[in-house]
Amino acid sequence: MVYQSLYRRYRPQRFSELRGQDHVSRTLRNAVRENRVAHAYLFSGPRGTGKTSSARILAKALNCAQPNDGEPCGECESCVEVAAGTSLDVHELDAASNNGVEAMRDLVSRAALGTPGRWKVYIVDEVHMLSAAASNALLKTLEEPPGHVIFVLATTDPQKVLPTIRSRTQHFEFRLLPAGVLAEHLRWVAADAGLEVADEAIDLVARRGNGSARDALSALDQVAAAGGIDEQAVPVDEIVEGLCERDAGRALVGVAERTAAGQDSRQLTRDIVEHLRNTFLATMAPNLAGLPDDELERLGDQARRLGAPATVRAMETLGEALIDMRESPDPRVTLEVALVRLCRPDADTSPAALVERLERLERAAAGSTQAPAVAEARKAVRKAPPPPPPPAPKSSGNPAPAPGPAPAPPAKRPAPRAKAAGNLPSRDELTLAWGDRVLDQLPAKAKALYKSGRFIEVDGIAAVYGLPNKVHMQRCERVQGDVEAALAAEFGRPVPLRLVVDEVSSAPPPEAAEEDVTIDVEELRDATPAAVASPIDHVMQAFEGAQVVEE
Repeated sequence: MVYQSLYRRYRPQRFSELRGQDHVSRTLRNAVRENRVAHAYLFSGPRGTGKTSSARILAKALNCAQPNDGEPCGECESCVEVAAGTSLDVHELDAASNNGVEAMRDLVSRAALGTPGRWKVYIVDEVHMLSAAASNALLKTLEEPPGHVIFVLATTDPQKVLPTIRSRTQHFEFRLLPAGVLAEHLRWVAADAGLEVADEAIDLVARRGNGSARDALSALDQVAAAGGIDEQAVPVDEIVEGLCERDAGRALVGVAERTAAGQDSRQLTRDIVEHLRNTFLATMAPNLAGLPDDELERLGDQARRLGAPATVRAMETLGEALIDMRESPDPRVTLEVALVRLCRPDADTSPAALVERLERLERAAAGSTQAPAVAEARKAVRKAPPPPPPPAPKSSGNPAPAPGPAPAPPAKRPAPRAKAAGNLPSRDELTLAWGDRVLDQLPAKAKALYKSGRFIEVDGIAAVYGLPNKVHMQRCERVQGDVEAALAAEFGRPVPLRLVVDEVSSAPPPEAAEEDVTIDVEELRDATPAAVASPIDHVMQAFEGAQVVEE
């Protein structure tokens, strides 16, 4: 006997056998029982959700010799012929391959002919593929068909169906099956077919089905033939674990394993995006994920470790990588570069990467026992009195000081320490990072204000930053939070600032120390012609011994 695929062998034959479409089966069953069947229906929904099966069940119920409460008996001659596809009362048309106007004209011409049964049912699959001319040829007959004719139109894309056709039908939307319903159906099929499949394999098959009963049964067929779970799906989880742990090597090893198993890089990227989407939904909207509770718990743990900003950034980055793969000579390289950027946010200067780094710092600070101490340290830095101003220079006209003990020399500023106290970076580390990256990443206002300063030292609680004068320092205090946030993102820990007036940078040069001289424009006089040197004179003075050949 020829083997028959599971999705064909276990195609629903009654309304009660439809899974996850109770709103459709209940309505159609009541319509048949009460003899209130419409002349045209439109079944829309994702693939493998039971659209064509429901149309065949409806045709069986309408022509069944012994219907039972709106259900076909499945034993009479009409039911057997419909199930076998040999009934003259049911005509199926694939609009994807018969989408021309001639096919519709032929259908319309045969619609008025009688059949052995009470009803003639036309099932037009993928009706959205009909051309505009073919759709228009069907309109009149669809609106007022012969009394014994019923149309059932099926489509996966109802938006492409002409509104004039949709308005002439009763529209039923089929839904994807929930993960629990699909897993239960798979266990029943496996038990009825005598297949030895482990529970974890059933759960994996249900996830691969993505709500489609046909896809899930095809995957179950494959797993049963292989004798167990196909391990090629494991590296996807390994890649996501690498993203959670910020381990680029682990993610790249997962890509290598999946590629070695024959997986296309583009499809692998789609699988990772789908996994990240389920990870995102596991915490935001678990009901939309459609996954078992144990799977939701595992994905929820990944979502907490990865963080919402990192998850969104990963989906966006991999989506952009999918677009770039269209023109990439090696799509695998494009995927690997995207994964490295995701695992190393410090290597990515995009705004999304900076937001992710800040979010990680906030989470670390919120869960750290040192967070209150850091906050108190920041308050202490802001309340600390400014250093005493430098002594005023003595005038040359003052009398000589009275004899006495020599004054103590002024205390020298302590030299920068190689390693800062506490958990703060050293002055050298701050200076290098400031010039290479941090300053360029500041907002425009903060960058303009802080560009004229420098790091003086790092004391026990803060990094001391010197500015030219007090007015400038007060202006910098208004955007101090932006600078501290940028430093925290750079070093991975809070770096409080203490702003001071820098004695070295604030001391003006001698010629600039004097007050501005007011110039009276009325007193200005034109220079005498003799005092004005011509360009030739300048050249002759610059090149001694030169002679004018021609003026």
